[in-house]
Amino acid sequence: MTLFESASRNAAPFLHGPEFAAMSEALRAGQFGHNTATDAFETELAEFLGVPDVVSVNSCTAALHLSLLAAGVGPGDEVVVPSQTFCATVHAILMAGAQPRFADITADTQCVDSTTVRAALTPRTRAVLPVLYGGRAVDLSEIRTELTDLGITLIEDAAHAFGSRLGGELVGTTGALTCFSFGPIKNLTCIEGGALIPRDQHDADQVRALRLMGVTQSQSARIRTTDYQVDVRGWRYHLSAVHAAVGRVQLAHFPVIEEKRKALWRAYARELAAIETVNLVDVDVDHSVPFNCVVRVPDRDRIFATMRDLNIGVGVHYPPNHTQPAFLRWYRPLPVTETTATEIMSLPFHPAMTENDVHHVASVLEQAVLIPRPETL
Repeated sequence: MTLFESASRNAAPFLHGPEFAAMSEALRAGQFGHNTATDAFETELAEFLGVPDVVSVNSCTAALHLSLLAAGVGPGDEVVVPSQTFCATVHAILMAGAQPRFADITADTQCVDSTTVRAALTPRTRAVLPVLYGGRAVDLSEIRTELTDLGITLIEDAAHAFGSRLGGELVGTTGALTCFSFGPIKNLTCIEGGALIPRDQHDADQVRALRLMGVTQSQSARIRTTDYQVDVRGWRYHLSAVHAAVGRVQLAHFPVIEEKRKALWRAYARELAAIETVNLVDVDVDHSVPFNCVVRVPDRDRIFATMRDLNIGVGVHYPPNHTQPAFLRWYRPLPVTETTATEIMSLPFHPAMTENDVHHVASVLEQAVLIPRPETL
């Protein structure tokens, strides 16, 4: 990329090179669906996380949907979820036949906490779905026993948080159903893909059947018979061997990815510290693998337009779901979400960036903040 071209993109995939050879080998093998490469990726993910089992799927949306079904969520149930998330989280709830119960967030983290979750609980709550925004692990230990006693399942949307930790424990190892995304710009990419961490063998068996059209027999077993058996209604959610091949390379290089993302976020923290009125959303970088770099700024829309005009790839992640036309029937006032929705702006953040790129973005942001509003000129 040319000088500062990286800063013109809000996010971008980060590949090391061996991914291309791995994809080519998977293609030459001639079996593009779920096969031994997919199984190997699951085994390696489980070893990395230190968990008994991992179930790979074709997206985090699929992982969320299957996790909700594994938790017994269905029609008539409510799922507590922050409005501050990508709309896929809400769609997964609706796909399970349940309804979202939107929760507020804290301004500093853009995540739910025990107080905001407790305020959203109702007698119909069947699951709580915290979103680990920006890669920050959400600590609900204060109310975890309370949720368990109420028969409420904790399902983590960790789309942003592969490799992050809650204290000393990796996300995915704390006992909750946990869903990861391996989409194009995530901390670890399969180009497209996802995974879920089951709570036990029952969860694992159930979601493995659901992800492959309800067929419970393994691929090798189906090859040896003239028939197969569909035991439950299912979906085409499995991860292909080609995508798994990319994920295996990424996983082997994950320490490099982690260090690049942490170094980039710390560079932003240093550069932005001196800019008044710019507040950096805290991801707890010592324990997190940052997915993005989000600031809160006054007069966001003007600053956003100025940055775009100056070829800086800013974005907004995300417009709140409880004000979206498709979800308005579940609207409830969320003061913090609604206020910060007018302030948040995502700065360019991807491992191809350099510290010079970060300095450039911060310099342009400082200029944009200082430009007077049109009515004051």
